Amino acid sequence: MVSHAQWKLARDRKVAESISEGEDSAESAERVRRRLELDLAWDLGQAVYDRRTALGLAQTELARRARMSQPQVSKLELGGSMPTVPLLARLARALDADFSLTPLGEGVRVSFIPHDPAHTEAATERASVPAAEAETDADAGAGTERAAATG
Repeated sequence: MVSHAQWKLARDRKVAESISEGEDSAESAERVRRRLELDLAWDLGQAVYDRRTALGLAQTELARRARMSQPQVSKLELGGSMPTVPLLARLARALDADFSLTPLGEGVRVSFIPHDPAHTEAATERASVPAAEAETDADAGAGTERAAATG
């Protein structure tokens, strides 16, 4: 089986070959656009792969959690597809992380940021408090802040 890194090298070679074939400016601009798109697809796949392996999940388990098939996960990890925003949201939930796209020069940095366990526990506790109690607690806290501000 071909490793993840070998797929990237093969893809990079293909992109380099297509870029070096022509010097026509319109054609070159299209090649640059396509290269950036391929880079984004690869980076996204690498981010999914990195987070999945950090969690110790198999592709089949990630596929189940994200309501996908295992071949779809494989294709995504190899940079062979560009997912939709709803799929990215499902992947983030399945990977217990937040998804981030950060513009970086001509490209984009893709990352899955693991949820902070303390943040997750606090959110779970807030969700378990009845809404009326949460509003009362919030109002009490606001009143204390106002009293402290006015002296």
